[in-house]
Amino acid sequence: MTAFETREIRVTVADTDVLDIAREVVLERGEGLSEADVLRALRLPDERLPELLELAHKVRMKWCGPEVEVEGIISLKTGGCPEDCHFCSQSGRFPTPVRSAWLDIPGLVKAAEQTRATGATEFCIVAAVRGPDKRLLSQVKAGIEAIRASGNDIQIACSLGMLTQEQVDELKAMGVHRYNHNLETARSHFANVVTTHTWEERWETLLMIREAGMEVCCGGIIGMGETVEQRAEFAAQLAELGPDECTMNFLIPQPGTPYENYEVVPGKDALRTVAAFRLALPKALLRFSGGRELTFGDLGTEQGMLGGINAIIVGNYLTNLGRPADKDLAMLTELNMPIKALSETL
Repeated sequence: MTAFETREIRVTVADTDVLDIAREVVLERGEGLSEADVLRALRLPDERLPELLELAHKVRMKWCGPEVEVEGIISLKTGGCPEDCHFCSQSGRFPTPVRSAWLDIPGLVKAAEQTRATGATEFCIVAAVRGPDKRLLSQVKAGIEAIRASGNDIQIACSLGMLTQEQVDELKAMGVHRYNHNLETARSHFANVVTTHTWEERWETLLMIREAGMEVCCGGIIGMGETVEQRAEFAAQLAELGPDECTMNFLIPQPGTPYENYEVVPGKDALRTVAAFRLALPKALLRFSGGRELTFGDLGTEQGMLGGINAIIVGNYLTNLGRPADKDLAMLTELNMPIKALSETL
């Protein structure tokens, strides 16, 4: 099996209910569903959605526990990206309202302080680039040093595009413990979403991150024209990678991008996808990320937390507003879901 092939698809009995299979394979043994069975879960009718969500929540509770990891993100370098990711308002190739900007070091320190004050244990520094140059890495290093000098003990993650081995080693030496690099969608659909680089290039960066001993954060965006079969394919490819964290984003149609007129993913389809991905990745952090406010609304966010999600981004996203952090934290209190302590993420 090559690095880009998904896991072997188990042969299942056609008349065996997929949730019965999931109870045995995922809930009892902690193994992810096969691609074929993820597809069956994604095809469950609406009347079975509560049952699917309930099972996904049980899986989350058994293999991950009740804690929720809270993260804040900040854009160090915004806009002007040379890549043509069709969903992204930060691409310099599209006539979007976003313009290039850099955040200074005091601003980065302040954002980290505000994030830590919410109880968050994770702070991700993001840049809209194909990959980091020397200037960007120097800024990241200076920012991390300033955050630590301020007495802030928050864990620091980065998302800076595709990396070389030398850059991986530099980030590791800076104390970056987790790196986010999304595959975005199924391998078979990727060329419809991005043409300026390949799915395989992203995969290679992820393998280097894993080999260096940093945690791997990898997920994607649902609602970019992929088929339900490709959603199942994507889940299986993520399971093959085995990320420590999987980000669940839902498309926000951005003005000026090729996807500006795409329809928002219906809430029930989004919840079904969240639950199915939990059954494919029973032990990973499954993080609510961009688009949840637009796709779900308040009620759907709570349903997702009870349907397999065990991590969230609080506050705003890179170029889009999120829910107020205090609103999400109040929701976690109401659901009796404690924020994962910093000591548990070390």
